Amino acid sequence: MVEKTVPAIQSEKQVPSREVTRNPDQYVSPLCDIFETPEGLTVQADLPGVEKGGVEIKVENGLLTIEGKIQLRPQRQKLFEEFAPVNFFRQFELPEKVDQEKIMADLKHGVLTLVLPHVEKQKPRQIEVTVS
Repeated sequence: MVEKTVPAIQSEKQVPSREVTRNPDQYVSPLCDIFETPEGLTVQADLPGVEKGGVEIKVENGLLTIEGKIQLRPQRQKLFEEFAPVNFFRQFELPEKVDQEKIMADLKHGVLTLVLPHVEKQKPRQIEVTVS
């Protein structure tokens, strides 16, 4: 699975600065783990603070897109603030062996789990010959 992260403004090992994450239109790349089993691939993405209605997952032209948006809460009087909502965006090119029609998603405690099953292999079958 090939990763495509948009926008690629920083290297993987750098943490975004406070100024970068304060912009509500700014997207950061969620941390992901990818596992492969004989049945398929599993992707786990950390989307802290994102609720079910804020997650959008698309598959188009072999490209898996994960987008998470934090729902802003009513403003309260702040004495001090270090945490600000950020949005998440990440893309992966899917291998041909993934059955795109059977992808399943689950969001629990800020962790998005995607199950991407492999395409079922064609089983050999006997073709009957008829005489005309």
